[in-house]
Amino acid sequence: MMFIRRLPSFEYVAPKSLWEASSVLAQHKAEASLMAGGTDILPKMKKRELVPKYLVSLKNVPGLAYIKQERGALMIGPMTTIHDVETSAVIAEKYPILRETSHVFASAQIRNLATVAGNLCSAAPSADMAPPLIALGASVNFSGPWGGKTIPLEKFFTGPFTNCLGDGELVVEIQVPRSQPHTGGVYIKHTIRNAMDHALVGVAVVLTLDGSDTCKDVRIALGACAPTPVRAIEAEKALKGNKLTKAAIDKAAKAAVAAAQPRSDPEYKREMVQVLTARALNQAWQLAR
Repeated sequence: MMFIRRLPSFEYVAPKSLWEASSVLAQHKAEASLMAGGTDILPKMKKRELVPKYLVSLKNVPGLAYIKQERGALMIGPMTTIHDVETSAVIAEKYPILRETSHVFASAQIRNLATVAGNLCSAAPSADMAPPLIALGASVNFSGPWGGKTIPLEKFFTGPFTNCLGDGELVVEIQVPRSQPHTGGVYIKHTIRNAMDHALVGVAVVLTLDGSDTCKDVRIALGACAPTPVRAIEAEKALKGNKLTKAAIDKAAKAAVAAAQPRSDPEYKREMVQVLTARALNQAWQLAR
């Protein structure tokens, strides 16, 4: 039986299963908010930017914090924290781009509480975990009263701070494909001061070589420079199947600018997209070699 505590302005609900959580969310719809780590939702509630009548916490649902491999693919549970990613031996060996991203994610205190799924569900254009996971080809598994779905992460975001989850639906797992040989991944986050700031521009690159210096596959994802995290498709096309040279990388970096749709400081952010994409491609190339 789920725990319910009545507080002056809202009810705190602590279900003991995902089914119970989904039922409460479906019943109360826009009046209910789901909480994982709480690092995003609680500050909004303190500022009265968010005023839910029902706060649904996943804290009492067992078995939701895990990082594991199945048939070579990576599975991340919905209550897995950024700290869990930072300290995972599997991720350090197979998906080091995620480990490096966790290092530049806010402060150590926040990393201990914030969850990967929560960071994605917040759908902030500057969310740090989104670009590297998109570049890795990750998908999101979510379920609700009408069953479950799995969609590519890049299609999960519908606008600034909005995602495709419907009433009663919640993320139950993040899935990342098998890591390929001769692959390098890099996430570069540009801020004014330090990693605790939100990204002004974020660029993630995952690049696979064919064993020489020819680009077998590449995925480039941008953060904080469009209403949602986006892939730089034209930049990817400029590299796939071609020899990696300085000229090819410079051409791809220029093509990446087309994916940027910044709402503020457009000239500066477009310039940074080009600079950071070239830098990330060069670093990923060296790692893949």
